[in-house]
Amino acid sequence: MENEFLYGCAYYPEYMPYERIDEDFALMQKAGMNVVRIAESTWSTLEPKEGEYDFYHIDEVLKRAGKYGLKVIIGTPTYAIPSWLAKLDKNVLVHTKNGDVKYGKRQIFNLLSDTYIFYGGRIIRKLLEHTANHPQVIGFQIDNETKHYDNFGAGIQEAFIRLLKSRYTDIEEFNKDFGLAYWSNSIHSWEDFPDISGTINASLACEFEEFQRDMAVNFLKMQAEIVNEYKKPEQFITHNFDFEWRKFGADIAQDGYSYGIQDGIHHLRASDALTHVGTDIYHPTGFQLTGAEIAFCGDEIRSLKNDNYFVLECQSQAFKYWCPFPKQLRLHAFSHIASGADGVMYWNWHSIHQSFETYWKGILSHDLKPSRIYNEISEIGNEIKTLTKEKLCIKKKNRIALLVDTLSLSALKWFPIDKKLSYNDVVRYMYDSLYEENLECDIVFSEYANPNEYEAIICPALYCVSKELTKKLDKFVKNGGILIGSFRSFVADRRVSVYTKTLPAGLTDCFGVHYDEFTHTLNMGAGGKEVKYVAELVTADTAKEIHPYEHIYWSNYSAVTCNEYGSGKAYYIASYLDKAVLKEVLREALKEVYKEQNLPVQTAFPVITRRGVNELNEELNYVFNYSCKPVEVEICVEAEKGYTDAITGKSYVKGDKLRLEDWGVAVLVG
Repeated sequence: MENEFLYGCAYYPEYMPYERIDEDFALMQKAGMNVVRIAESTWSTLEPKEGEYDFYHIDEVLKRAGKYGLKVIIGTPTYAIPSWLAKLDKNVLVHTKNGDVKYGKRQIFNLLSDTYIFYGGRIIRKLLEHTANHPQVIGFQIDNETKHYDNFGAGIQEAFIRLLKSRYTDIEEFNKDFGLAYWSNSIHSWEDFPDISGTINASLACEFEEFQRDMAVNFLKMQAEIVNEYKKPEQFITHNFDFEWRKFGADIAQDGYSYGIQDGIHHLRASDALTHVGTDIYHPTGFQLTGAEIAFCGDEIRSLKNDNYFVLECQSQAFKYWCPFPKQLRLHAFSHIASGADGVMYWNWHSIHQSFETYWKGILSHDLKPSRIYNEISEIGNEIKTLTKEKLCIKKKNRIALLVDTLSLSALKWFPIDKKLSYNDVVRYMYDSLYEENLECDIVFSEYANPNEYEAIICPALYCVSKELTKKLDKFVKNGGILIGSFRSFVADRRVSVYTKTLPAGLTDCFGVHYDEFTHTLNMGAGGKEVKYVAELVTADTAKEIHPYEHIYWSNYSAVTCNEYGSGKAYYIASYLDKAVLKEVLREALKEVYKEQNLPVQTAFPVITRRGVNELNEELNYVFNYSCKPVEVEICVEAEKGYTDAITGKSYVKGDKLRLEDWGVAVLVG
């Protein structure tokens, strides 16, 4: 596994209308595939009745996999429970803020239910006993896209109260810390603690949501502990983290794509349970394909362990919004690799003929015959196989960190910047602007960040921040770093209590600004363009004003400032600027970082460049054309031995033109 790029798909013979494993595996082998993911959603097949086990379909896959050169990843089947388990104990199904759920969908269980934990643990053990020693099994995926599932049941609330009691020997201290005197919400006995689903206190609600995330983390750790009892040292443990699911519109529930950070679990804390991080990434396609979702999600997942990762699910086709143009699937695959993936697996091998995901189409359509999608995926698989993992897969070391924070995400649901602007919208606004300017970054969870590892740090809507982190950022700038802060950052502490200090709290000297008012943006501009959603009325103290507000009354306040502080610089962006203006600010702020990149092609979107070093210690520049039109770009940086396209073998020197066809890819070595 170490020297092989994992290329494959999810495979469910249980869902097939007839038996065809040999036919499917022969097609996979022909397509250059070397791995299948199985079992993670088939508990009712594996244990049709309580205590009765049937591993027929798994055995049939394992029996044939070696013949066709296929490795197998076994998924624990815990995320979709059998109906007999739901009937065994009513507490197995989750109680949400909207009430009890009914059996049917996946991910509807109470992950604190003793009954669920017992039977879930038992099926994992039975499955591992049956598969861990098989030579084709290379690793295990625990659960599937785990989250807390909006658990507001009595069990989790009791556990939350126990946690609070362990922290607070004095209940009055608890009342004070959370500001519960407001609207008579204080309690004077733990027995009087109310149902948390009705709270109007954002501090308490956000603390509970962090606790919910921790319960999801503990659930994954529990599964990993069981797997570790059975797995061989060379077998990995992974999980397919997902992201905020953003709808295209109001059509149907399944329309959508991976967008921003996940609020149902804390990815970084959960990654401790894994030996190898995995992810599911879905994105717009056709004319809407930009690669930004592939890059954003990859940068977040790679940064969890500062290492390469598996794309355990990506799209081949599916809903009408996801029908890819010719060449786009190849662009997808190489884009994942350029972000640090060392495995790409499709969901699903085959289109399903019945039930909920009937039109989430797979590599094979409903006739189960090879067609355009299969042919393109085959070309990709055999191309990757020929080029080899050691040539294609890269390690990345970025100079820029973009800080994200699940607590700020929660807080800004309570105190929204604007009804049309979420926390993740701000994160993606900042990230996408970097991406389109070919400025790569790591996506780092804020309170775990080590600023000293980077030259520049960007803080989009970092509403909740500890005093410790503000001190680190202050020192970072003094020592020569570049800090870029945005509106609605450095406002509240980790209890979601607004600081009594002047804003931006703890960093007024660093940014050289202060403000105490913010307003809406009617008829306001900056840099000759409209600003939107919110305008903090910032006064530049020691900072230099880059853009004032353009407004009849607010023009004496600053929209963008820069402060020289110690050996570094701190930029403050006080409003949602037009993207073109934001990019100008970022280019200026990061010009030294940008200059030092020495990218062979100095362009911006739709030409995207991603860089890293492969296993042969060669520097690779992946160059992508996210456009339906061919483009020509000039090689503008000299390389000692020139550049060679690893795909075509063609050589380039400074001054040469590199032609990229529509949705084209080049991999420049040099």
